[in-house]
Amino acid sequence: MAASAALRRSAALTLRLSDCGVCSVAAAKRRSANQFRAQNRNVQTSGHRVQERSEKPDPEELDDEFVNVVYVDRCGNRIPVKAKVGDNVLYLAHKHGIDLEGACDASLACSTCHVYVSDGHYDKLPEPDEREDDMLDMAPRLQENSRLGCQIILTRELDGVEFTLPKVTRNFYVDGHVPKPH
Repeated sequence: MAASAALRRSAALTLRLSDCGVCSVAAAKRRSANQFRAQNRNVQTSGHRVQERSEKPDPEELDDEFVNVVYVDRCGNRIPVKAKVGDNVLYLAHKHGIDLEGACDASLACSTCHVYVSDGHYDKLPEPDEREDDMLDMAPRLQENSRLGCQIILTRELDGVEFTLPKVTRNFYVDGHVPKPH
């Protein structure tokens, strides 16, 4: 035991010496780390293609990639959002500060992202699978146009869709606990 205590003390002493900023070894390590960061600042790790400056996107092509969505919050306020085709309704709401909970982080384990889909657009969505139907059965104030926001992926056909948040949700995670969006 005494040996492990001595080892902890010497490790703490070593840390204090290297973090003090006075000794030349610590200063050299910091300079080396900063130079390494500066040299590697322009490295890209994603596989996305970077658009060159000489290329100009076609404006009509850009409009096809976006859809207009309206969220109607619990107070009846309409919140228009311009979204990309392929966006998830739950994550889009989080991105724009809309109070759509999603306690299970889209794992189909709750119904807190329950929304009502506007009538003209409900039939344009794919049929909900059995797991989504099971979660919807637990949602309070279920309607014919109810869906889970985490299971809706925006397509061009959904341009102009409205998602109305129900007045209440039921969070089976913990009563009163509201998780922060990711």
